[in-house]
Amino acid sequence: MRRLLTGCFVTLLLLLNTLILIGPLLVFALLKLIAPGRWRDYASWAVMWIAETWAEIDKLIFRLCIPTQWDIRGGADLRGDTSYLVVSNHQSWVDIPALIQTLNRRTPFFKFFLKKELIWVPFLGLAWWALDYPFMKRYSKAFLAKHPELAGKDLEITKQACELFKRQPVTVVNYLEGTRYTAAKSAQQQSPFKHLLKPKAGGVAFVLAAMGEQLDALLDVTVVYPQQKIPGFWDLISGSVPRVIVDIQTRELDPALSQGDYENDPQFRQQVQNWVNQLWTEKDQRISELRGERS
Repeated sequence: MRRLLTGCFVTLLLLLNTLILIGPLLVFALLKLIAPGRWRDYASWAVMWIAETWAEIDKLIFRLCIPTQWDIRGGADLRGDTSYLVVSNHQSWVDIPALIQTLNRRTPFFKFFLKKELIWVPFLGLAWWALDYPFMKRYSKAFLAKHPELAGKDLEITKQACELFKRQPVTVVNYLEGTRYTAAKSAQQQSPFKHLLKPKAGGVAFVLAAMGEQLDALLDVTVVYPQQKIPGFWDLISGSVPRVIVDIQTRELDPALSQGDYENDPQFRQQVQNWVNQLWTEKDQRISELRGERS
């Protein structure tokens, strides 16, 4: 009963926080839509400040209402004026609050690459656009076979969407597994990793091709739930998650990873995949070490 009341109370507070701040965010989003020149950057800064404030209030709600210990390791060198590529394992919706706890107001507000069609989602599409989430357009191989003249056009469109980041720092998050980890998915894939699904290199290759010169460092983030069961979001807000470990390792990005043609050069594609596989091998071992610790 206590957990039910805690979950309902935290849900109410999170909802109120969102409803109160979504109005000002959308107002500045509309101003950004119509503002000329430099004023658009000011509106963009206001939208980002509102989003970061929303995240900080969520952190305060969690701190006051639930007993979860956020065990954050590393990241002492994080900066708000540096652009990062974040790669992380993905197990649960709790991973998002974990990133907020770890990165909000320590790095630029983090962003995900979104499909271009999502810009038409009511309210959210405008909010994502105002937050400068990069909208990407990816053509399938079947489509390009019928329209070869459009080869490379999707990357060009995405690079144009990322032009703003030449004037302001950014944190781009990429989940290499493409979906949340479960034991069933791992077995189906015949994953060679104990705690991870097979990583997909295509998404991160696309990000690096679009933004490689603008990204200063790689944040290798590992999220670990020491308890046996991977928790869901309800487990978190009802106070049933005692501890979350977030391990951050800052790595240099090899410029060569953004200077090849992933789609058409098999040798370069293998180079990127080998890099991703090495990251995942080290991450899998790190998860085993962190799960083996005593609380």
